[in-house]
This record gives sequence, structure tokens and C-alpha cells, in this order.
Amino acid sequence: MANIEKRISKTGVVSYRALVRLKGYPRQSATFARLTDARRWAQKTEADIREGRYFPTTMAKKRTVGEMIERYRRDVLHQKKKSSAVSQDKQLIFWANELGEYTLDRVTPALLAEYRDRLLSEDTNRGGRRTAGTVTRYMASLSHVFTVAMKEWQWIDDNPFRRVIKPKQSRGVVRFLSDDERAALLKACKESSNGDLYCAVVVAISTGCRRGELWNLKWDHVDLKRGLLIFEDTKNGERRNVPLVGHALEVMKERRESRTVLPMSNDYVFPGKVPGQPMDLTRPWREAMVTADIKNFRWHDLRHSCASYLAMNGATLAEIAEVLGHKTLQMVKRYAHLSEAHTSKVVASMTDKIFSQETTS
Repeated sequence: MANIEKRISKTGVVSYRALVRLKGYPRQSATFARLTDARRWAQKTEADIREGRYFPTTMAKKRTVGEMIERYRRDVLHQKKKSSAVSQDKQLIFWANELGEYTLDRVTPALLAEYRDRLLSEDTNRGGRRTAGTVTRYMASLSHVFTVAMKEWQWIDDNPFRRVIKPKQSRGVVRFLSDDERAALLKACKESSNGDLYCAVVVAISTGCRRGELWNLKWDHVDLKRGLLIFEDTKNGERRNVPLVGHALEVMKERRESRTVLPMSNDYVFPGKVPGQPMDLTRPWREAMVTADIKNFRWHDLRHSCASYLAMNGATLAEIAEVLGHKTLQMVKRYAHLSEAHTSKVVASMTDKIFSQETTS
């Protein structure tokens, strides 16, 4: 039930306190200068509570961004994949330092847009500027905290990030190995003092797996009979099976036959020197890049190389997305031009053959 109380201060100022009490819900109240406003608020609040649409604004006035982030880090963040949780935690620490003192009702889209622009324009500790993709991830990390605070904790009635435009990201340059670069790199990997590097690079190019997926791969998740790699620890949290065929399958079979038997709980395909840890191939990888004289190429570009080779050999965007483990086609559209160029060559070859007599007559 809703009640309206008329109040008169010592100075003679009249106000109206609306009070809503419903069984099973905490009491809600608000004070207004006009009686009509108090009645309107009481009626709407009572109706919203009964229909499950009421989010008390008093919570947003009492809670701070710092408290919201602290609860999220304590109760939610640990449920995420470790690598994602570590990067998001760093971003949330930034937001806590910048906005921690603000009460939730004072965080507006305009304020968040101001910080978006600041993240884009300021120099980092490394001396460069953040990319649009990095800033988008900063925004997404805090946006999810607001979403949880809205849906589960009912501290706010809306996520202010909904009305903040994300920075526009460039399509980026797809860097993949040319035929000569690929031959030079594989030769350097074969000659490397690290006996793991060649196999790892061959598998990375053949499957398009991420570095973390490959380095953390265990023999339990390698099916040599069916020719499959099973990636459990993926970026999007979903299990993914990738075909292991051809030369990649052969080098993995050779590795299996020659490996030292390890306890199954520590059975990494690329075991590190520290028990229970996978191999870190960063140093031998860099040395191989220098030996092969390849510039501006990262380990992650092996993944781009796989996708590019698939596109140039006629794979559809949907097929490339399935191999790489993308949920949507958005991330693989960057390879569309390679597929189109391949299709153009195929059509040109076909027309040259079937119309060759027409052009000579």
C-alpha cells in the first residue's frame, strides 16, 4: 500500500513524503515538493514493484563505482577463463582508480564518453597510443560490471554504456606468410636449437590455433587415429575440434613416438622445463624470425596465414570461421578479398579455356 505524509519544516516549508509498503519487498520512500508528484511516484512505484519492473534509485545513490567493481571482482571475475580474467582485472583496476569515488547515479553516458576519448588520446607507458580495439575492451570490461549490477544486484536500472558509441575499429592489415617466407621460416625452425619449434609452427599454420591453445595442448586432447586436435581452453570458452591432417599429422605422430613418457596430469605436447608447465617458445621463435629475415610478423599471424591459405584455396567464410573458432562471420570478413581474388582467377582460367577458340578465330 502507498501512503502520503504531509510534512512542514521549522521554516514553514511544506513537503510530501510518499511511502510504499508491499509484503515481501523492502519499503520504498521519496519526498516531493508537490502532492501530485508524490501521488504519481507512489502509484508508479507500486505498479512497477508488482510487475517486477522496479529498481530502487536509492541504491544507485548509495553505492559507488568502486564498491560495484570490488563486488564484481570478488564474486564474478573468478568464474571466467583465467587469461580473460587477468586482462579484465587490469582494466577494472583502471576504472576503479578513475571512477571509484563516483556514486552510480552520477555515472552518465557523457562521463563515460569523456573517458573513452581520453583512453584513445593519451600515451601509454610504452609511449604509444591505445588502439580502438583496446579501448573497446576497456569499455566492455566495465560495461559487463554495470550489466551484472543492473540485472542481478538491482543497484541500477540501466547500463549507461548502452548509449556510448564504441570507437570505430579499422579492418587491420592481414599479415600472412608468402611462399618464400613460409619456406624460409620452416627451414629456420628445422635448424633451431629448440626441437619443439618446427612441430609447433607446422601445427599452428595447419590448424589456425591460437598460441595459448597450442602451447597448453595435452596429449589427452590429441586424437591421432581420427586426426583431430581438441581444444578445451579456448578464448570464447567453447570446446573446439580441429582437423589434423597431412604433414601436420605426420610430425605429430613422429613427436608422439619419440616423446619422453610423462605423468598424464602433466602430459603437455610441448612440456616446459618446469614440471607442470608448458613450453615457452618465445625466444626460439624470435631467433628463427631473425634467421629467416622475416619482418613485422607475430606468432598470431600464423593464425592469419592459415585463414588466408584457406580462403585462397576456396574455403567459404563460414568454413574459415569454424576452423578458427569464431562464433560469427564478422571476424573472418577480413579474408573475403583473398577468397574473391582466388575465385576471380578460377573464373578467368575457366573462361580462357572454353573461349580460347573464339578469341583466335
